[in-house]
Amino acid sequence: MRDQSFVTEMSVRELVRQVEDREEIHVLDVRAPARLESGRIDVLPPERFHNIRGSEVLGLRDPAESGLPRDALVAVVCGRGNDSRVVADHLKAHGFRSLSVAGGMIGWMRLVIPRELATPPGCDRFVQFDRIGKGALGYVLISQGQALVIDPPRDTSEYLELVKRDGAQVVGVADTHAHADYVSGGPTLARTLGVPYYLHPEDSVYPYDGTPGRVAFTEVTEGAEIAVGRVRVIVEHTPGHTSGSVCYRIGDHAVLTGDLIFVDSVGRPDLGGKTAEWTAQLWRSLERARSEWPSGIRVAPAHYASDSERNEDRSVGETFDELQKSNPPLMIASRERFTEWVMSQAGSFPDAYRRIKGVNVGLEVLGEDELDTLEAGRNQCALG
Repeated sequence: MRDQSFVTEMSVRELVRQVEDREEIHVLDVRAPARLESGRIDVLPPERFHNIRGSEVLGLRDPAESGLPRDALVAVVCGRGNDSRVVADHLKAHGFRSLSVAGGMIGWMRLVIPRELATPPGCDRFVQFDRIGKGALGYVLISQGQALVIDPPRDTSEYLELVKRDGAQVVGVADTHAHADYVSGGPTLARTLGVPYYLHPEDSVYPYDGTPGRVAFTEVTEGAEIAVGRVRVIVEHTPGHTSGSVCYRIGDHAVLTGDLIFVDSVGRPDLGGKTAEWTAQLWRSLERARSEWPSGIRVAPAHYASDSERNEDRSVGETFDELQKSNPPLMIASRERFTEWVMSQAGSFPDAYRRIKGVNVGLEVLGEDELDTLEAGRNQCALG
């Protein structure tokens, strides 16, 4: 580990690296406890997460009274990385190994980590972008110098840097559906680069009242193909989580399922105010997958709920045959029982999801600060 005697900050990326390398590190969140409801750093064991108001820490004659360990690195986090610097300096003055997390929770929620996936035939690279704070996943597929970006967040800089380093050019941007838990970077990225933004037309409207959206997009419907170098990505219309949800299938190797199928669950059909209708659609889409997909095709979802869904290499995804043996809703054999299960799991969701839907179909334009607030916290897109 580097000498931290004169270092005052650590990046959110470095925090993740240390956690994933299983180094001894504690997180001290100095925000008010109520702020944790909108998200917290939850990638380490509970005993190594501490929530103490910054004013309380500063008021202690000896911060060790708080229960913080002197012998382990303490990463101090606040909303934007300002208050945490003051607290980290205070701890350091009392003999603690402490660093402020640069950018705070805003930086944490925006962070994405690229993870290489097995490359489908005809492709040169297939990369999963893990937005850890939200449990959201995006992808880049590269073939013969062309790249397709799928389900990107607002900040697409990491995606573009990878494409640039690979000497490739983005030829299209695609969303599997109109997201409810985060604002898509797809429309802006496509407009900036002058490339198509792919979306199913049924997801171009506001689902709660049918108001047409104002986002420019290129329609993708059942059976459409998106050319990326030597690869043809096939569109399968798989409604249920939304009426316009699609999967992007890469031959028999991989299928980007959006919020249709996750590793441990399936996508909620109750986020659009049409639970009964979308539950029936969801069942039909799952039945289609069971009847048409090769058993060994690899499911690459758009979300995950916890670290339990990760593979050893930290990526998220599994072969469809394995999921049919381990994913509870996929093992339900009858439509009636599936409907009962959905109704037992469906419930409330964040009020912000309605506004995010509106932003994603172009009906509302908000500033960056307000968007950060709307997006705060992990996704709640899975049933269960």
